[in-house]
Amino acid sequence: MTVVPRRRRGRVVVAGLAAVAAVAAGVLAAGPAAAANLLTNPGFETGTTAGWTCDSATVVTTPVHSGTQALASTAAGAKNGRCSQTVSVLPNTKYTVSAWVRGNPVYLGITGGGSTWTAATNYTQLSLSFTSGATQTSAELYVHGWYGAGTFNVDDLVLDGPGGGGDNPGTGPGTPGNPTLGAVTATSIALSWGAATGTVTGYKVYEGSALKATVTGTSTTVSGLLACSTHSFAVTAYNDKGESTRSQEVTGTTTGCPDTGLPKHALIGYLHSSFANGSGYIKMADVPDTWDIINLAFGEPTSVTSGDIRFTLCPVAECPSVESEADFTAAIRAKQAKGKKVLISIGGQNGQVQLTSAAARDKFVSSVSAIIDKYGLDGLDIDFEGHSLYLNAGDKDFRNPTTPVVVNLIAALKALKAKYGAKFVLTMAPETFFVQVGYQFYGGTSAGDNRTGSYLPVIHAMRDALTVLHVQDYNSGPVTGLDNQYHTMGGADFHIAMTDMLKAGFPVSNTGFTFPGLREDQIAFGVPAAVSAGNGHTAPAAVQQALTCLAKGQNCGGYTLRGGASPNLRGLMTWSINWDRYYNWEFQNAHRPFLNSLP
Repeated sequence: MTVVPRRRRGRVVVAGLAAVAAVAAGVLAAGPAAAANLLTNPGFETGTTAGWTCDSATVVTTPVHSGTQALASTAAGAKNGRCSQTVSVLPNTKYTVSAWVRGNPVYLGITGGGSTWTAATNYTQLSLSFTSGATQTSAELYVHGWYGAGTFNVDDLVLDGPGGGGDNPGTGPGTPGNPTLGAVTATSIALSWGAATGTVTGYKVYEGSALKATVTGTSTTVSGLLACSTHSFAVTAYNDKGESTRSQEVTGTTTGCPDTGLPKHALIGYLHSSFANGSGYIKMADVPDTWDIINLAFGEPTSVTSGDIRFTLCPVAECPSVESEADFTAAIRAKQAKGKKVLISIGGQNGQVQLTSAAARDKFVSSVSAIIDKYGLDGLDIDFEGHSLYLNAGDKDFRNPTTPVVVNLIAALKALKAKYGAKFVLTMAPETFFVQVGYQFYGGTSAGDNRTGSYLPVIHAMRDALTVLHVQDYNSGPVTGLDNQYHTMGGADFHIAMTDMLKAGFPVSNTGFTFPGLREDQIAFGVPAAVSAGNGHTAPAAVQQALTCLAKGQNCGGYTLRGGASPNLRGLMTWSINWDRYYNWEFQNAHRPFLNSLP
């Protein structure tokens, strides 16, 4: 068993699963109200799941609540047996929802809205109400069970209220085809989509809740955008009767991204500059030129909530060979003269940073700036671990977070980016628990540990300023990928599946929102440099298999890339440069030539 070094990344295990949302207000009268029910096939009397989108479900003749048919769905493995249906609604309008369910447990909810649940051996009615938003034209009702809890039944669902169009006969047109990207410039993105069915007056293009264009044809160009900015668009059709439900979103990034001076495929490593960590101290001047980004580990706070970050070179008592401040700074300049980037990394296993107040936020900005200015650094790496980031209950929209530690970190990073400009290098090194696990559990929904997925709002808010995201593909439990299978660290499969999620994007669990993928040049993945550096060490051949799959779409071992091949994949990160030297530079000697060989 490998001894855990003092400051190595800590292992995180997914915590309890059984936290649930509060019951929303509003109760329906018993029994379906067919005249006002907006749902298609609400009692499954067609004998099929027509009108519904389901993980894995069948229609059964027993047990039923009324009629002759009901839904039976199974929550097993990585699936919770979810079934959903989207209907058109009117803005600023109250609706009521109900369903008769049996099983242990069963959830009923509106995506992005309230939810309720019960665990009952006999059919029991769940109900709630919601009010549509000011610009909302569709709502998604869902039912699901809990992971591994087995089969549950649903019957006689009702979504009661006035229809808005689209899916409602005699009103608006059908939903248009999903948009695709056309020509992209530094200030514009062209879109096209399939025509909607029915009578169509025109189409509306939305970015979030903002209406970006209204056109009569099936294409448009959204202009006036910022260079190197990422945007997600959806389309509706409308006529004098109403507006359809929205298409799926398409995400695109404008051109004009600044040249940070990095090679196409970079080698990124952490240097233990403030401690020895059992692997020995390395002077900055002795770091080989194979490393393109050198992250100085670590800047740490004076207290968890102070925001006051300090960085000092390793004390002589711990690192007898430590160089002077002057020699350290001179060596940084020499690296930069060769095109290398040197960053201060904040956090690490021991450096818990919680920016709970505006004062802590401002102190973070000023103290990090002081470190960058003192050594003339190229930027900042965020390596928040442990309990630095979390999501308060109800903070479900990663696009508009409300938890102070998240909001203040985003504000601080934006301030630093604005201060240092386009050449400022910003990287992040979250663990899978804080990113990809958000596909299955999201902390703000109160489903288990409130830290799951908590990096997502930070990554999303900073995506236009982010240079590289290199998730730690180590010290991780099994994680569900986009193939809805568990993937375990230590082999090519884990790196392929986890990295593909960052390129393709993914739905964030139980929120109704989808995290858009990043540009491929923003994506790398992290592995331990050696067996003593962290759990999940991957042999060089398996790392290179993963890189081949991700960059070329080849040798993927049966996994299908949802995000497609990424020839501009940024590269590899490792913990750490010191551990690599300790093991005779196995990591850099194997992977620097391989990265150079990629197209």
